[in-house]
Amino acid sequence: MIPHVTIREVSLRDGLQIEAPIPLSAKLDLLDAVLATGVREIEVTAFVSPSKVPALADAAELAAELPRLRDAHDVEFSALVAGPGGAARAIAAGLTSLEYVVSAADGHSQANVGRSTSDSTHLIADIARIAHEGGATIEVIIATAWDCPFDGPTDPARVLDIASAAVEVGADRIAIADTIGTTTPGRVTRLVEALRPIVADLPLGAHFHDTRGAGLASAWAAVTAGVTRLDASVGGLGGCPFAPGASGNIATEDLVYLLRDSDVHTDLDLEAAIHAAGVARSVVGHDLPSALLRAGDRILG
Repeated sequence: MIPHVTIREVSLRDGLQIEAPIPLSAKLDLLDAVLATGVREIEVTAFVSPSKVPALADAAELAAELPRLRDAHDVEFSALVAGPGGAARAIAAGLTSLEYVVSAADGHSQANVGRSTSDSTHLIADIARIAHEGGATIEVIIATAWDCPFDGPTDPARVLDIASAAVEVGADRIAIADTIGTTTPGRVTRLVEALRPIVADLPLGAHFHDTRGAGLASAWAAVTAGVTRLDASVGGLGGCPFAPGASGNIATEDLVYLLRDSDVHTDLDLEAAIHAAGVARSVVGHDLPSALLRAGDRILG
């Protein structure tokens, strides 16, 4: 069992992307609450088309607030990009960690970014070059790694091919994403084991949704298979606006609870994470699926 897992908090990007736009001040309130958890990595926004994702149209404005927060906290901020143009804008805004999503399924890739999986894979080289020339790192996230809402089950070979292409052109990290919350522990273990020889020494991360109740079990399977990086969102906020039925990222506080009681360290303070989930609920104005937000910790109450 690995002794430590890095949790990347994604509520500011993945969490808010399916919500109605909220003011920058509300995002900063949520960001302050997230920072109080002690998390070391936060995905804060996406440099994508404002017309497609209006909730993140203020990416540059939010990025302008980050230097003062970076100076006050030991944290790395990252942003998602959908192409070379977005990567250039993110670098210009001062981001030093980028994520680029390639969907392993053509159906979702067309719905998400309007191009095929092959075309998106070919862009990895340009985006990696822009990131590295700008002094940033690049993570390639392979979406619909297990299933697609349009194409059905994903052939694992498609995931392995994307990972191989990303490694070949110099990606700094690789992650696999269960975009619609359909995978289960055995499927997770098999894909991680198949990816390991390809990824080699690069950090391997995973992103799960709890849409069908197997998100935490899948995260645990990933950890036991050697994955050291997991995405999570306070309150379980979020989902993919371009994947019908996708909802409910695994909740940060629920994940911390699971890992803490399994002797896996995360650096996050659970009480602060539960509080941040409450802030997330307040800023979006509706209930969230977090179990701990509802029931509390067995120790803290």
